[in-house]
Amino acid sequence: MSSLQRIFFRIRSISLQNFFRNFFHIINGSKIGKNTYISERTIINWPHQFTVGNNCILESDLHIKFSRPWQPGPSIILGDNVFVGRWTEFNICERIEIGNDCLIASGCKFIDGNHGMDISTTMNTQPLTTSPIRLENNVWLGANVVVLKGVTIGEGAIVAAGAVVTKDIPPYEIWGGIPAKKLRDRPSAD
Repeated sequence: MSSLQRIFFRIRSISLQNFFRNFFHIINGSKIGKNTYISERTIINWPHQFTVGNNCILESDLHIKFSRPWQPGPSIILGDNVFVGRWTEFNICERIEIGNDCLIASGCKFIDGNHGMDISTTMNTQPLTTSPIRLENNVWLGANVVVLKGVTIGEGAIVAAGAVVTKDIPPYEIWGGIPAKKLRDRPSAD
């Protein structure tokens, strides 16, 4: 077998694996767009809560976890042309929306809920407080960014690696740090 034949066989094999993996998620309730690649070892505990657009790449070892009992979905919506890196985790109580053309590097975490802190009762019995997370179009998150409940990240914003985002980020700004704060505006192409 020539090297060109081996390459073609490998591409065809990957395409078939992805087709069956996507088909499995779809028959379990997910909505998956055309030309979207979902890698192996992606865990989705309530598949009917998951919607992803066209031309997306979701790398391996993703964990999409819904922290509530069964309810109608979807609760996580990824737009078109979205890239999600390895080991990214979505902890969803209410809703997480990712716009079109977003880049999410490896190891990012999205957490849209939090435990209460009332001193009169134990931590594990406190009710959750929740608020949705939203990334508008064309957002870039560096590696290991943590996005907490109630945050909206504006169109074209960039968040530096390792940042913890606790409040809204306006469009076209660059933020970083713990907690994340504005570093500067994005430069224009002029």
